[in-house]
Amino acid sequence: MTIQVLDPTSESNLQEIQPAKGISSLKGKRVGFISNGKEGTPVFFAHLERLLKERWQVAEVVLRSKSNYSAPAQQDFIDAARDWDLAITGLGD
Repeated sequence: MTIQVLDPTSESNLQEIQPAKGISSLKGKRVGFISNGKEGTPVFFAHLERLLKERWQVAEVVLRSKSNYSAPAQQDFIDAARDWDLAITGLGD
């Protein structure tokens, strides 16, 4: 199956990537959130963090907030995400 991802940013360097390998369980995993930094995301991610820890025994949740909601994530966020088992991005207004 082919998945086409449309990138709304203005960068023009196209690259082909393979989807990440899925995980079978969240128990004991490290989950990272990348927020767009808008005002609606902190409450949403706090609630989601509580659910992930209580219901699915996630070991750790890491939160990063972008400095500019319309720009791609900073390189240090991308580098940090290599140590996460799962990444979740979010929007909020």
